[in-house]
Amino acid sequence: MSESSNSIPTPSTRKPPLVKSSAIFFGLTNLAAITIVPYWGIVHGYSAEAWIAAAILLTLGGMSITTGYHRLWSHRTFKAAWPVRLMLAFFGGMALQNSIYVWAARHRIHHRHVDDVERDPHSIRTGFWHAHIGWMLRNWPTSEVDFSQVRDLEKDPIVMWQHRLYWPLVWTSNLGIPLLLGWITGDWIGMFLLAGVLRLVASHHFTFFINSLAHTWGRRPYSEDNTAVDNGAIALLTWGEGYHNYHHAFQADYRNGIRWWQYDPSKWLINTLAWCGLVTDRKRVPSFRIRRARLVMEFARLQRRIEQGAPSTWRERLDHELGQFRDTIGQWQAVQRRRVEAGADALKDRWSRTEMHTRVKELEYRLKMQQKRLRALTRSLEPQAA
Repeated sequence: MSESSNSIPTPSTRKPPLVKSSAIFFGLTNLAAITIVPYWGIVHGYSAEAWIAAAILLTLGGMSITTGYHRLWSHRTFKAAWPVRLMLAFFGGMALQNSIYVWAARHRIHHRHVDDVERDPHSIRTGFWHAHIGWMLRNWPTSEVDFSQVRDLEKDPIVMWQHRLYWPLVWTSNLGIPLLLGWITGDWIGMFLLAGVLRLVASHHFTFFINSLAHTWGRRPYSEDNTAVDNGAIALLTWGEGYHNYHHAFQADYRNGIRWWQYDPSKWLINTLAWCGLVTDRKRVPSFRIRRARLVMEFARLQRRIEQGAPSTWRERLDHELGQFRDTIGQWQAVQRRRVEAGADALKDRWSRTEMHTRVKELEYRLKMQQKRLRALTRSLEPQAA
């Protein structure tokens, strides 16, 4: 974009025209969710079937966004058979967050220009409200769709099918399914209000939390290059997307919660589908790179604390650890060069493959032990900080 920044209307300058359709839609659905839905529940009550249907449809829609729209199509972190892609496309459309084609185009721009108020569609630097929902309520230039970002998706017939028939799918899923279930159970209104209105509003805000809360409230253990944070509480509301600092640091990984105990149902679904033979080519960031990123952050934080005032012995220890860290990284890079130079033939040789693999594991262990030492050094500095 060749225009000067002064010519681009941003949330910090003048406001562009309101998108009336979006404002009316979000206004009415949210108003209904906090007035009509509880009123009907108090006066008439809701059936167990309506609650169960709302929970199931909420799960199907949310998981289709995180697993399909986000990890499969936006980041290409795994490959899936056509029945899986078809289900994710259908129930992703039910979440009413635009087509895969549009959603992925905007999301890739977000990652490429995160926190840039003139490029990121929902930069948190423009304010919490704007990042959460405001970016969809006005014709911001940052919200314009650049389809050059998703040329690869044009080769997926299911993506293009969903894009062409997006609105019929939206009406069929958001009205047709709740009303059909209402006809089956005899609870038309209750099913429509819970499985239709409340489910859709909750689904929207759970996803919007990723743009707002997941760039505001939490820790940054892997990178401080952007505002993305890790927060297990947010992960509970966003189908595992709350480990957002990790995701922005390693967006090619199909996982967000990399620990076994971290809540990441999208990861579990992908692994289950892989076990069934419906998912292949899952991408994982090597453990060494993850440990390296965490250590870089710990070194940076320790350096800042020591610069605030600490005995020379602490500085010497930090310099010693930093030298060892650089040596480990250098050895790891040497192994990677050997692997590339040796080519595919060496990887077919069992001894060569095992030798390089065990060498990397040894270097990973060195980083693990160094991380323990750095944490001990950090604890030793607590009295100094006090």
